[in-house]
Amino acid sequence: MAVNDDSAVVAKDPYAGKIVTIERFILDQQRIYPDATGTLTNILYDIALAAKIIASKTTRAGLTDILGSADKENVQGEVVQKLDEYADQILFKLNDHTGRLAVMASEERAEIIPIPDHFPVGPYVLLYDPLDGSSNIDVNVSVGTIFAIYRRKTASGRGTLEDCLQKGRDLVAAGYVIYGSSTMLVYSTGQGVHGFTLDPTIGEFFLSHPNIRIPEKPKFYSVNQGYEQFWSEGVQRYTEWLQGKDKTAKPLSMRYIGSLVADFHRNLLSGGVYYYPADTKDPGQTSGKLRLVYECAPMAFLAEQAGGKASTGTERILEMQPSALHQRVPFFVGNSLLVEKAQEFIRDFD
Repeated sequence: MAVNDDSAVVAKDPYAGKIVTIERFILDQQRIYPDATGTLTNILYDIALAAKIIASKTTRAGLTDILGSADKENVQGEVVQKLDEYADQILFKLNDHTGRLAVMASEERAEIIPIPDHFPVGPYVLLYDPLDGSSNIDVNVSVGTIFAIYRRKTASGRGTLEDCLQKGRDLVAAGYVIYGSSTMLVYSTGQGVHGFTLDPTIGEFFLSHPNIRIPEKPKFYSVNQGYEQFWSEGVQRYTEWLQGKDKTAKPLSMRYIGSLVADFHRNLLSGGVYYYPADTKDPGQTSGKLRLVYECAPMAFLAEQAGGKASTGTERILEMQPSALHQRVPFFVGNSLLVEKAQEFIRDFD
């Protein structure tokens, strides 16, 4: 007996043809684990709510007094944007009192963020980059929020630095929100990567991109080639290979926005590789620019869940043991074969 096409689609995707809110999807995922308490589920809800609030500001930035710098620098030595501060405060205030977290850490703050003494603590740890690519805010280019969730390592009491310095392989959940032509939340709890698009008319995220997989056939490479002269020989030769200069591979198109979330998101959906290698231009970047715990580890987790890879060029990102909250590392992420090829060039020429 023939099976009609609609039935075949439904068999592959239980949500096909259905309207699925992020709340429904997260609850369905929770049911996979009979012993789940719902704590992680509620943390994800809080992050989704934070994303809605931040999105309401990013889409009206030109109409409110939120554009421009806050006239100070963060721990990275970067100029803090007003929207950076706003996003950082929203994420903190939505999570400091819930009793779900033991400690937090933000890319904008020098030290860990303790849970206030008058609030209870919980079993999880939240690390976040409140507004990645914030230097693009004033020119209306896509920016994003990155988050990483771990189980605490310490047995009791308030969370510590040890709880925040965990290998990416131990992540419980990770994701990002991209604020662009639409607002999307993309996350994984180790059961694939799923994307949700915000409908601003009703203020709800709906499942729009289930089970995202990085396309095997890549289209793009994403890197700031303005710094090419400061790269190692291996990275320079890798870039030439991506451009097809040695005639052994079809050239890829170069696309670079300058916002990790935006560049990663495009390559996640369309196929390609993003990299930010170490360079000799800035003494502070000889070990790389991007932060391991706030940016590289959560993006590496998503990439691997989507069938890709992530590396420093010599080491798997998810195997790295962080030594400091703001540790920087070189970063290559995306299509598995392209990341492996980067490692090959670095091994052979550096």
